[in-house]
Amino acid sequence: MSSLLLFRHGQAGSRDAYDALSQLGHRQTALLGSHLASQRMPVSAFFVGALRRQQETAANIARAFAAQGLPLPEPIVDPRWNEFDLDAVYEGIAPQLAAGNPEFGAHYNAMRKEAANPDSTVHRRWTMADIEVVRAWIDGRYTYDGESWIEFQQRVAGAFDSLRCFAPTDVVMVSTSATPIAVWMGLALGLTNRYIMRTAGALYNASITTFRIREGEPHLAGFNHVPHLDQPELRTFR
Repeated sequence: MSSLLLFRHGQAGSRDAYDALSQLGHRQTALLGSHLASQRMPVSAFFVGALRRQQETAANIARAFAAQGLPLPEPIVDPRWNEFDLDAVYEGIAPQLAAGNPEFGAHYNAMRKEAANPDSTVHRRWTMADIEVVRAWIDGRYTYDGESWIEFQQRVAGAFDSLRCFAPTDVVMVSTSATPIAVWMGLALGLTNRYIMRTAGALYNASITTFRIREGEPHLAGFNHVPHLDQPELRTFR
């Protein structure tokens, strides 16, 4: 395969409605689609995660191709490209973390109170509570019924199985999320968990990260590109 293009979804909604693109997210991904269509790349396959925000991103890309009269394969839904379930991680781990860490409990309660205001900036930034609960999940400090960090990494890496059938000249696109892209960065560069998560935090909404597949391994070709987001207000992280 000559190119594997991974797209992060556009900006999503507030914390209580995160699995849908915001108005800005729709604009970002429409611009992403127009940019991709302008490159006139012959696309061999288009994969998309099963989450709504990933599928809305894919739909906006498809509309941009159609508007320019260009063919695009029908998106193939593959849940292996899904983001991890932060709500499930919170539900399973936050109470255990709060029981032994009053400081975390205070941050967590403050965040929840602030999130009740739909106009609060907490909907667009990571808080201390977010960081601590995700770190506890990655470190495997607590057991819970949801997907573990190791299982998540294995799931995302398993998506490679769907790519083995493509020829060296094929171009494959994937509409996914920040952490799956970061996991692939980890596969390509040998990153530790700490730097995988730092990579996820650096990804813009509606950004393009490109890999070349050589000898059965991903090789990084381009990271976090946003040439289509040419105004500062279009470049967001959450």
